Amino acid sequence: MPIKFIRQIILPNSFYWHEIVNTTTLGVTYETSNFSYCISLILAASVNVAFAGGDAAAGKTKAATCAGCHGTKGISAVPNYPNLAGQKEAYIVKQLKAFKAKTRTDPTMNAMAAPLSDADMANVAAYFSGLK
Repeated sequence: MPIKFIRQIILPNSFYWHEIVNTTTLGVTYETSNFSYCISLILAASVNVAFAGGDAAAGKTKAATCAGCHGTKGISAVPNYPNLAGQKEAYIVKQLKAFKAKTRTDPTMNAMAAPLSDADMANVAAYFSGLK
């Protein structure tokens, strides 16, 4: 019995390419799904737009409480705490949302992320991503 699944490929330009893969006992055949490709392009564009709105100045103010562990310029002096300077905005937002939702657990970070709004997270991410 053939099995059908979708394979996602991330291209160098950060776009996603989806292929519908049909497996059979004789081999694998590929069907390109242009619909999935179009949806991926729309989603990729919307993700980039969502993070473009972060205000680094507001993020600097909000990030003052982060300095105790992550350093005043986003470079931690303690090996157990990650450096945040230069991290990608999307990564920082994703991690803050995971801490807030408690799908990623750390007692300190769960408490720090709990009061943050989506705008606060975008602002903090814009601030740290701009640091080098």
